[in-house]
Amino acid sequence: MTPLRKALIGGAFASTALLGGALGASFIGSASAQTTDPSTTAPAATAPAQSGPHQASGVTETPLTGDDLTKATAAAQGAVPGATVERAETDADGAAYEVHMTKSDGTEVTVKLDSNFAVTGTANGKG
Repeated sequence: MTPLRKALIGGAFASTALLGGALGASFIGSASAQTTDPSTTAPAATAPAQSGPHQASGVTETPLTGDDLTKATAAAQGAVPGATVERAETDADGAAYEVHMTKSDGTEVTVKLDSNFAVTGTANGKG
């Protein structure tokens, strides 16, 4: 092999290695520099921390699930904006459903709902 040919082949290998390294560093650098702008990120849905059935006034209240949970949570959050849903369940004291929430100031509120998930009232505390 002639010296010129060796130099050309060696240069081609060196260029390929340099270019590959530069591209790899560019991709790695751009991937690690990507961030999510919090102003464009939708807030996470607040899923209630559900526990099992419990007794109230001698009646078992059952945690809501599925569409009932979704509807009750939406109605309660509309009635008390910014509050966090702790649990949603059937109600032992007259309403069809109740949603226990904590306001941003730490106080508790219970939202009462009818069988159509319309808010019928709120009560301070665990209601």
